[in-house]
Amino acid sequence: MKTKAFNILLGLVLFSQCINAQMYFPPNNSNDWETTLPSSLNWCQSEIDSLYAFLNINNTKAFILLKDGKIVLEHYTKGHSASSNWYWASAGKTITAFAVGIAQQEGYLSVTDKTSTYLGQGWTSCTPQQEEKITIWNQLTMTTGLDDNVSNPFCTEDSCLQYLSDAGTRWAYHNAPYTLLRDVIENATGLGLNIYINQKLKNPTGMNGLFVQQGDNSVYFSTARSMARFGLLALNNGNWNGTQVLTDSNYFNSMVNTSQNLNKSYGYLWWLNGKESYMIPQSQMVFQGSKIPNAPDDMYSAMGLNGQFINVIPSKNMVWIRMGEAPDNSLVPYVLNNEIWKRINDLECEALSTKEKSNNSEWKIYPNPVTDYLKVSSGKLHTPFKYSIYNTKGILVKEGVYRKGIDLSQLSNGVYYLSANNKEGNNVIKFIKN
Repeated sequence: MKTKAFNILLGLVLFSQCINAQMYFPPNNSNDWETTLPSSLNWCQSEIDSLYAFLNINNTKAFILLKDGKIVLEHYTKGHSASSNWYWASAGKTITAFAVGIAQQEGYLSVTDKTSTYLGQGWTSCTPQQEEKITIWNQLTMTTGLDDNVSNPFCTEDSCLQYLSDAGTRWAYHNAPYTLLRDVIENATGLGLNIYINQKLKNPTGMNGLFVQQGDNSVYFSTARSMARFGLLALNNGNWNGTQVLTDSNYFNSMVNTSQNLNKSYGYLWWLNGKESYMIPQSQMVFQGSKIPNAPDDMYSAMGLNGQFINVIPSKNMVWIRMGEAPDNSLVPYVLNNEIWKRINDLECEALSTKEKSNNSEWKIYPNPVTDYLKVSSGKLHTPFKYSIYNTKGILVKEGVYRKGIDLSQLSNGVYYLSANNKEGNNVIKFIKN
């Protein structure tokens, strides 16, 4: 029995080494980066051109796709280049998540610690009893209970941090409590955040970049390839070419899996795909289904304002990043992410593309795009039924009872979501108003 167990263990070790051997890491002190020909993946140039055209018309500045660590696609436009720096917006939250994990593994803090341990009592305008319930974990999971509906949700002054509910009882995409993680890390380690990240993340991986204070926000800037390096580090569970940068495996697993039951598509400042439901910024509505239906279920993402994306897909050994601007001003433009995935799924020359997954297969809306009048057809969605229409920020813009159609002539052009409710349950489907 011992021999059999040993052989199984040895097999697992060798299998792990085999997987690691397939992964390429670019050298830390060089611009060299090995590439893989798209044709070796059976990707058609015409489909790549179509992807690039879509990226161009949607104000993309940089796009990089890695397979097994090697660059398959790299595209720059709008005056951007491999040496240009650009902001990550909220995608930079994931760097902070890594930094908290490293600070914990080094004994400087624990995610279960009260935030007031590092910021002092009175860092909010809550009562002492309310404030003491807020922990670093709540900051990482967006569950502080502080009111995100204040006039300036980015303000980190105590007067702006007001009680709404007990910590852990409400999920809300609230920037200010996240931003204060910088002070938590700096007070715990005794080092500035950029210095700490230089030592613990940039030096081992060869990244460049730094956090820059812009008003109330701390925003990370770097090149596109540095963003791709960080995605590659995440893909390898915090390991860079044999160096385990983030050694706390429990923390890493918690970071990229559902962290709480309020928004199942959120980890520690990372967005998760393939979950049964998700929430979006500036809304308390829970949407059913996967956040990025066109993407693999195991994907986890860093996503920021105007479409700053890092998508990590373990099942495909893939990372892709996108920098630039976006057609809308949503804080997390996941619709654009989903549309890029649609083009990536079509890259193969043969008809092997992943079909778009949807929980709406039993009902359809038409025409889509729509100009004035939207109609719904379904074998199970019997009329009349209640409907609600939301914009990409999750704000309700129209509701009513559907009978023969919905008049949208007064609705502004853009992307919307129709939520239909009847005895068969709830369905949400996207449409475009022209």
